Amino acid sequence: AKRVAVIHPEALAETGDALRADLAEQGYDAVAIQVPNAEEAKTAEVAAYCWKALGQSGFTRTDVIVGVGGGASTDLAGFVAATWLRGVRWIAVPTTVLAMVDAAVGGKTGINTAEGKNLVGAFHPPAGVLCDLAALDSLPVNDYVSGLAEVIKAGFIADPAILDLIESDPEAARTPAGPHTAELIVRSIKVKAEVVSSDLKEAGLREILNYGHTLGHAIEKNERYKWRHGAAVSVGMHFAAELGRLAGRLDDATADRHRSILEAVGLPLHYRYDQWPKLLENMKVDKKSRGDLLRFIVLDGLAKPTVLEGPDPAVLLAAYGEVGE
Repeated sequence: AKRVAVIHPEALAETGDALRADLAEQGYDAVAIQVPNAEEAKTAEVAAYCWKALGQSGFTRTDVIVGVGGGASTDLAGFVAATWLRGVRWIAVPTTVLAMVDAAVGGKTGINTAEGKNLVGAFHPPAGVLCDLAALDSLPVNDYVSGLAEVIKAGFIADPAILDLIESDPEAARTPAGPHTAELIVRSIKVKAEVVSSDLKEAGLREILNYGHTLGHAIEKNERYKWRHGAAVSVGMHFAAELGRLAGRLDDATADRHRSILEAVGLPLHYRYDQWPKLLENMKVDKKSRGDLLRFIVLDGLAKPTVLEGPDPAVLLAAYGEVGE
């Protein structure tokens, strides 16, 4: 590679420029492309702006894109890399817990349209992911805790050691200064990487990563994406635990453990009861649904995820009764 384009959000202007300068010192022809913060970056307009910048700097197939920032930034950078010249290599440098354990690993890239999130995208795994834990020190506590939802999810679906680490000191787990931060992030990435490597295109196994996400996405959409992803997934996991319990799949102890661990780190468990009809409507257009049947990932026990297809509407409502307030 001769050229490197560093795509970064406005909020990380200094980081982006430092990376660009560093690469220039190493002899690369480096350009920085600044994009809007957070979800504002995930539009066709911003992607086109990036394509234009690549075109103007004579970016070829052997050159490399570096995506720095949270999940939205890495989603966009990966999508730009997937589409430029039908695919160039890219490196993810995630700066949030959510991006480290979820967005940057697994090869899903994409942008939003007026009709919904992530409707346009490509499977284009990065050539590498660089997680610098120091980047988390400046993350607001609510964003850090929100990212823990995906870490806890990895614990319930595949690696219970994650849950033990958090439960040993939930207060410490709420901050990057906690003693287990590195191990929690590494274990979560391993869970995702192992699942994804055997099922990149979501034909089967990968679906278990959507634990808590069916209702979670419906809540996000209902809140017009003003809720943090992790907060919505937390409520979604509480719902999935109650659904699993009511469907006769999940033991009481593991279902209760969802409630206690999520509450201990300060993640929400409840959502407005009167919103159920809207949430049901949103879930019907979820990417995971097949035809008209709703699909949920539930647990047959700790670290035993399975698919529950077309559950009885009365059971769904009863499960939501535990979540609604």
